[in-house]
Amino acid sequence: MARTRKGEASEGKATDTGVNAFVGKEELLKFYQDMLLIRRFEERAGQLYGMGLIGGFCHLYIGQEAIAVGMQSIQQKGDQIITGYRDHGHMLAAGMDPKEVMAELTGRAGGSSRGKGGSMHMFDIETGFYGGHGIVGAQVALGTGLALANHYKGNGNVSYAYFGDGAANQGQVYESFNMAQLWKLPVVYVIENNQYAMGTSVERSASETAFHKRGVSFRIPGEEVDGMDIVAVREAGARATEHARSGQGPYILEMKTYRYRGHSMSDPAKYRTKEEVDEVKQTRDPIDHIKERLAKAGVTDDDLKGIDAEVKRIVAEAAEFARTSPEPDPSELYTDVYLEAAQ
Repeated sequence: MARTRKGEASEGKATDTGVNAFVGKEELLKFYQDMLLIRRFEERAGQLYGMGLIGGFCHLYIGQEAIAVGMQSIQQKGDQIITGYRDHGHMLAAGMDPKEVMAELTGRAGGSSRGKGGSMHMFDIETGFYGGHGIVGAQVALGTGLALANHYKGNGNVSYAYFGDGAANQGQVYESFNMAQLWKLPVVYVIENNQYAMGTSVERSASETAFHKRGVSFRIPGEEVDGMDIVAVREAGARATEHARSGQGPYILEMKTYRYRGHSMSDPAKYRTKEEVDEVKQTRDPIDHIKERLAKAGVTDDDLKGIDAEVKRIVAEAAEFARTSPEPDPSELYTDVYLEAAQ
C-alpha cells in the first residue's frame, strides 16, 4: 500500500494552496482499494475478537474509512500521524503491513510492537505513525509537541493529530490550540465527528456542536467537511496542509462521519436505532460513494472484482499470520522500558 506521502473557515479563509488536489481515475481506484482493505480488515478483526483471539478493547473504524485514506493521501515523507484508540484504519492508510497490524491485535510476537501494544497502542516510526493512544485527548497534546519539534528543526514537516467529538471537550485540547496558534506550529487537527462520544450523542454532550468553530477564540481557521466523501476529504486536507506547512500555523478540519459499529466491541449501541444506522449505510456509505465516482469514470463492477479479490487475500493472509505467529517471549516484558542515555 504505497503512500504519496470548499469549505468556509470559521476565522478567515484558506488561501490558494498550491497543492494538486485533483483526483483521477487511477487514484480513485487506489482509494477504493485502501478503503476496502480497512473495511474488510476491521470486519475480520471483529470476527477474531468474537473468537477470543483479540483481548482487551477493540474499536473498529468501519464507516470512517474515507478520512484516514483521504487525509493520508496528501501526506509527505517525514510528516507524522497520531490518533486515539480507534486507530487500525490510520495504521493501514499510513502503509503499515496488515500482517503486522493483525498480529499486534492478537498480541503476537510478529506484531508491529512485538505484541506489547495491542489494539490501542501500536507505533511505527517508518510510516510516520506515532501511535494510537488510550487516554482520551492525550494525542492532541502529543501531536502538538511533534509540530513544535518540526517548527524547531525547520524541517517543513506537518503533524496530523486526529481525535473524536468526545475528545474535543477535553481541556488539554484547548491548551494545545492556544500554544499551536501562538507559536504558529505546523499541525492539522482532524476531528472525526462520528456523532457519538461513546454512547452519548453530540447534542447531549456539546454546547457547541460545530466543532470546526472550536478554534475561533484562538484565531485558528477551521472548516466542516463531508467525511464520507473521500474527494472532499482530500481537497480539504490539501488546503489545511498547505496552510500549516507554509508557516501560517494550525488548522482544524471537522470531518462529519459515522461509525457503523458500537463504540467498542463490547458496546451493543442500543442508544441509537437500527433505522438510523441503516439510513447512513444506504445513503452515505463512503465506499459506495467512491464506487459511484468510479462508475462515472468508466470503471465497471467487473473491473472492481480483481481489487476485491486481492483485498480478501491480503486480509486472509493477515489473519493467518496473526493466528500462527508465536506469543512474545517473556523477556519482552523488560525491553523498551528504559532508555539508556550516554553519560
